[in-house]
Amino acid sequence: MGLGTLAQVLRPIHDTFNPADYPDLMVGLDGADDAAVYRIAPDLALIQTLDFFPPVVDDPYTYGAIAAANALSDVYAMGGEVRLALNIAAWPDDLDPAMLSEVFRGGAEKVREAGAVIAGGHTVFDKEPKYGLSVTGVIHPDAVIQKSGAQPGDLLLLTKALGTGILLTAAQQQRDGYEAGYEAAVASMLQLSRHPSHLARAHGVHAMTDITGYALMGHAAEVATRSDVTVVIEAARVPLLPDALHFAAAGAVTGGSSRNREQLGDRIRLVDGLDDALVHVLYDPQTSGPLFIAVPPDNAEALRSAIEAEAGGCWIVGHIEAGAPVVDVR
Repeated sequence: MGLGTLAQVLRPIHDTFNPADYPDLMVGLDGADDAAVYRIAPDLALIQTLDFFPPVVDDPYTYGAIAAANALSDVYAMGGEVRLALNIAAWPDDLDPAMLSEVFRGGAEKVREAGAVIAGGHTVFDKEPKYGLSVTGVIHPDAVIQKSGAQPGDLLLLTKALGTGILLTAAQQQRDGYEAGYEAAVASMLQLSRHPSHLARAHGVHAMTDITGYALMGHAAEVATRSDVTVVIEAARVPLLPDALHFAAAGAVTGGSSRNREQLGDRIRLVDGLDDALVHVLYDPQTSGPLFIAVPPDNAEALRSAIEAEAGGCWIVGHIEAGAPVVDVR
């Protein structure tokens, strides 16, 4: 759902629950962050999130694993550790239930990789398959990382390359030569953000989020707004998955990309002459995308190197400046 529409439909919940009445709700709707955080003891808070979506790949096992990795990512974006998950599934009654078992198996093995457990769930009939997780994580209340802490001078890191939406679209459209980019996109979506999150905590980061449906531009704009700073993205330094730029130029772009661009409007300032294909990637919705991290400059290279060694890649893509809460792409 688009940014503007989401704000509209959430208004009744905002009107019902006054944050002042819930002092232990550390992060809720007013925070517009990746997950809710609720303090249950002086030294313990729960992180709660959920996510589900229709298949993004044909193989049921891989679909389940990607959907699980995507749902787990929001806990990691808050700096937490996953403990428990519940399945959320919708399944057509004319599809083989054995395929759903494979979806569940893919999700279960990804949750086990995260060091957590699936303890139940809920499944309904629907015309289109859907799968995801409700996820519970834990964190010390003083260790929660939000989008609101970015400070002028911070450097900005991405932990994965971008372009999954474009490459999945190219595969769905069976465009010539889509295979290599598609395989790279699948490998990226299957990669957990667990260890990069651990490393971010250890290096004293100021702010963090994960890049998903609102794309790099949308989630960077959230950091800018929540932190009241200007987020500067150096376009030439943004890492791209193989062939993402090629298929963006060829027109394999999603409707979500267009909605992101329309709804973000003047919250994004693009330098003149920026390649149109690259702009499409910057607005491209990601599935199980990278962490986007604001880190003090003295810690940035150490964190980047550590994540690269652990996860295979990490890139410095910009910095934070004092100024209007916008994203400045240069």
